[in-house]
Amino acid sequence: MSIEARLAERNIVLPQAAAPVAAYVPAVETGGLLHISGQLPFLDGQVMTGRLGEDRDLDYGVEAARRCALMLVAQMKAALGSLDRVSRIVKLGAFVNSAGSFTDQPKVANGASELMVEIFGDAGKHARSAVGVPVLPLGAVVEVDAIVEVRA
Repeated sequence: MSIEARLAERNIVLPQAAAPVAAYVPAVETGGLLHISGQLPFLDGQVMTGRLGEDRDLDYGVEAARRCALMLVAQMKAALGSLDRVSRIVKLGAFVNSAGSFTDQPKVANGASELMVEIFGDAGKHARSAVGVPVLPLGAVVEVDAIVEVRA
């Protein structure tokens, strides 16, 4: 089954790939890998903001990470032309805007990780980092980047 068919079957609609907000490109393909810049979570056209453990809860963070992953997949499609060129999600890096007492960054990152497996199956299983940070661009609650193995 193609990735596009899997998306349709699961009623997953990809957003429009976001334009960069600074001096970088969304993705670089080199050496059989696609490196995707950090993506922010969007809800109704607005960045999901806040700090987990302070003014936002775990569920909000998980949903934000899922939305970051949707944007990562949108960037894959924009860069590769077809999601069927994706052979493996190699690594995700999740940055979680969180209070010093918040220690559930891995649970937040699961929002992105689980979506990759839902979309790409076993090829969506990946290595990962999940770290807490005191602030993210535009006040975002989560940012996720990715390294993806691609077919020629």
